[in-house]
Amino acid sequence: MQILFRKLLQRTTPFTQSIGRYAYSTNKVCDIGQPTPATHPQLLKEGEITPGITCDEYISRRKKLLELLPEKSLAIIAAAPIKMMTSVVPYTYRQDADYLYLTGCQQPGGVAVLSHEFGLCMFMPEPTRHDIIWQGEVAGVDAALQTFKAEKAYPMSKLHDILPDMVRGSSKLFHNKETATQTYTEMEAFKQAALIDKVEDVSSLTSGLRWIKSSAELKLMRESASIACQALLQTMLHSKAHPYEGMLAAKIEYESKMRGAQRMAFNPVVGGGSNGSVVHYSRNDQKIRDGDLVLMDVGCELHGYVSDLTRTWPPCGSFSSAQEELYDLILQTNKSCVNLCKPGASIRQIHNHSVEMLRKGFQEIGIFRYGSSSSYHILNPTSIGHYLGMDVHDSVAVSYDRALQPGVVITIEPGVYIPSTFSCPERYQGIGIRIEDEVLITDTGYEVLTGSMPKEVKHIESLLNNHSLGKGLESHNNVHAASS
Repeated sequence: MQILFRKLLQRTTPFTQSIGRYAYSTNKVCDIGQPTPATHPQLLKEGEITPGITCDEYISRRKKLLELLPEKSLAIIAAAPIKMMTSVVPYTYRQDADYLYLTGCQQPGGVAVLSHEFGLCMFMPEPTRHDIIWQGEVAGVDAALQTFKAEKAYPMSKLHDILPDMVRGSSKLFHNKETATQTYTEMEAFKQAALIDKVEDVSSLTSGLRWIKSSAELKLMRESASIACQALLQTMLHSKAHPYEGMLAAKIEYESKMRGAQRMAFNPVVGGGSNGSVVHYSRNDQKIRDGDLVLMDVGCELHGYVSDLTRTWPPCGSFSSAQEELYDLILQTNKSCVNLCKPGASIRQIHNHSVEMLRKGFQEIGIFRYGSSSSYHILNPTSIGHYLGMDVHDSVAVSYDRALQPGVVITIEPGVYIPSTFSCPERYQGIGIRIEDEVLITDTGYEVLTGSMPKEVKHIESLLNNHSLGKGLESHNNVHAASS
């Protein structure tokens, strides 16, 4: 019987080799707790650590930070902590931007240390069997070395044995104060360094690096902006039949995620009527009355890069004369400020130009006496814009007086927010309008990343009145293609 079985195996060698290579292969794809080219080929190409960003780019970022670090200094960057909704329910996790920018690790529990002496050293979490059962696999020491390309890696339990000597031997310490963890801040060596003023915020260095985007980063930012524009357009078309703040907030999130966004960049602002005059309104729980405007400030996050845009429109389909008068002032200010975006200009200069335009416009309309500074800041307490990138307000340590350079992305967002109790003609009371675009500074000027989102009155009214009642966006695209 054994001889017969051996002969049978010999006759079927090609088949059995195929079984051995494929059906019974013991090679397993390693799960490190976040997508890799092996586990998520639909998201990442070979050589990428996060979608769109290669291993080489992460290494280059660390080299640039090392060039900024003083000799014998140390940068300590902790992963963002897990924030809990209740004792057992966490909020959706979002990584600290500096930690992600330098390592590519999207998971909590780690501490990265950068120095001239050893390059990148990562201290990684050590999940228990219970943790893995409940939360899944987590990147450890092996992933730090093989995936994130750290020069050194240790389990977190070794932090107190190794980091104090690093700290004591350093001339200066930099760390991300926003996500600092007691794991290292309570070390005696760190506290002593803080006492003698050896500790600074690492954002003073990383903000400048993150300020100018690489071509890979800009590709992700264009895609993020495109998703937000498509999602907001669908939401605008949805608003005539469903004029409820909560429904529009749900619609924008659904449309963004269906197009690939991982999350919203912030809680959408959906202010109907006088709610639109609250700059950071967030309740989103009111019905939008017929004839009122709705102001929607939204953005989504795509693989670590966010978008941010605002449009204001009347869900009923037409602007009143007072609404259109104010809207046109904000629109012309938006366009004028966008045209000022170029290398060498600054957000401060553009802001000052917007203030002059709006002051003059408010005076001509009759909202307040010319030169009434206090009244102006009630109507518009915000800056004309901010830097944009991995965070909504990105590169916070970079001054608004700094001359813009190619590769910088900013927002241009003039607005007016008139409280219902403000002393002005009644027809303007309770109106909030903002028009916000994302603008990339280029070698020759600018590129509006949100330029596909309509903002002209006639375009908005045409969309609402011709495409809200069952025709949809696909029909609109077909009509546009046929007429072009």
